[in-house]
Amino acid sequence: MHEKRKKLQTMRALILVGGYGTRLRPLTLSRPKPLVEFANKPILLHQIEALVQTNVTEVILAVSYRAQQMEEELVHEAKKLGVRLIFSHEPEPLGTAGPLALAREYLCASDDPFFVLNSDIICEFPFKQLLEFHENHGKEGTIVVTKVEEPSKYGVVVFEEDGKIQSFVEKPQEFISNKINAGMSMYLTSLRQKHPEQLHSGPGIVGNVLIDPTATIGKDCRIGPNVTIGPGATLADGCCIKRSTILKAAIIKEHAWLDGQVLICIVGWRSVVGRWVRMEGTTVLGEDVIVKDELYINGGQVLPHKSISTSVPEPQIIM
Repeated sequence: MHEKRKKLQTMRALILVGGYGTRLRPLTLSRPKPLVEFANKPILLHQIEALVQTNVTEVILAVSYRAQQMEEELVHEAKKLGVRLIFSHEPEPLGTAGPLALAREYLCASDDPFFVLNSDIICEFPFKQLLEFHENHGKEGTIVVTKVEEPSKYGVVVFEEDGKIQSFVEKPQEFISNKINAGMSMYLTSLRQKHPEQLHSGPGIVGNVLIDPTATIGKDCRIGPNVTIGPGATLADGCCIKRSTILKAAIIKEHAWLDGQVLICIVGWRSVVGRWVRMEGTTVLGEDVIVKDELYINGGQVLPHKSISTSVPEPQIIM
């Protein structure tokens, strides 16, 4: 155990703070939920203080709603605590997996495990116990669960006697478990590296690239770094795709160029990106969006089932 502790030089945590906090309105109409005070202190600050006590030195905040306000209010407190805050900006709230993908550059900067937690949790944070338990069992991830009285209102966790998770069941009508995800977990940065067969390599592939076996890739494509191509997606000849996620059944036509630059481009399910399109910045296409040939898209979000026939030189929301 001593050797493991010695290696943990840069402990990191990812806090998911991208939601709108609709259940706390009207408070959250002017203030993001993680900054709402509990015992005269923002909820998020309680969490950061507890993480610092577990020797966490870097906290990545996956932010979206009122990100600037959050940054302005927390930077000073972080300096006092001696912790580095990194703001990973989501174009829109991306759930759990999205923020992990956006922050992978920071999370995988070392081989040490990292914490992941929701920003609306208040408790006696068991981070030290979580770290010790995680190190002792040697598996890839650990999820903290908590007992509830009415499990039918939640997604429950079903696990074996030794703690190995069997499944997650959303709002079960018959009793199968009364344990739910408590919103705190820990993972190894090597989680995705332990399955190299899932990562693609070969001519034109650079860095981390994940391509579903059912995707179709044309000739002379340049793909990577940090690209995920989903089931049934199609890349025609000559495409250049960097820092992007292509979701299920999307089509990228000949010589299109996508680069998320600082963050990522996301092409939604069954969307079509036309020939010679140049799409960069944080661009998110919803489901079934069509981008006509030879257009320039410089960031923004496009709602589902839209057709784009003119260039978008500045980031905007297209409804």
